[in-house]
Amino acid sequence: MTSPPPSSSAASVLDLAPVVPVVVVSDAADAVPLARALVAGGLPAIEVTLRTPAALDAIRAIAAEVPGAVVGAGTVIRPEQVGACVAAGARFLVSPGWTDALLAAMRGSGVPFLPGVSTTSEVVALLERGVREMKFFPAQAAGGTAYLKSLAGPLPQARFCPTGGIGPASAPEYLALPNVGCVGGSWMIPAEAVAAGDWARVEELARGGGGAQGRRWDVSLNSRTLALPSA
Repeated sequence: MTSPPPSSSAASVLDLAPVVPVVVVSDAADAVPLARALVAGGLPAIEVTLRTPAALDAIRAIAAEVPGAVVGAGTVIRPEQVGACVAAGARFLVSPGWTDALLAAMRGSGVPFLPGVSTTSEVVALLERGVREMKFFPAQAAGGTAYLKSLAGPLPQARFCPTGGIGPASAPEYLALPNVGCVGGSWMIPAEAVAAGDWARVEELARGGGGAQGRRWDVSLNSRTLALPSA
């Protein structure tokens, strides 16, 4: 399940990897070993959320010290955060929702981005603005796979990264949909493993081991060709 080496530049966040770990870093000292464990487990695209004061330092450290990682910034909700994230080394941006001001800032960043949606109207509004790739959040609460399947007919040009409530059992169901490029989740980063510095456990979960009730999630998820953007 090792990821292939970086290839040509990618304009799409959805083509970085089939599963994007969504990481909340409370201590920047954990960022590098955590990222190394995820990369070793075959998940090189890592979304560090801006939910803690340590987030930008974590992005900076991963960008500088983990060459196999493609680190991005998540929970981007204000236009002024965009420049700070890119300056820290973020190579993609993810927001839980969007406004015209935030969208303009992300467009001007020079890196791929996923604005968040949870309704059909939001999807249509983004399509009007030329954006075809989006985060679907909160995925399970907003209708899950049934909702996304319903959107595929009238809006086939929209592609999604569903995030929110997704685990190892449901990830394959999302990835089987034609309008889903990747999924985001945090099941491979249990809080107790991070607190204990159990990076081997994180790597095992990233590889697909130790899922819900000890089941393995579909290892074929990591067989998709990666297209990692150059630094």
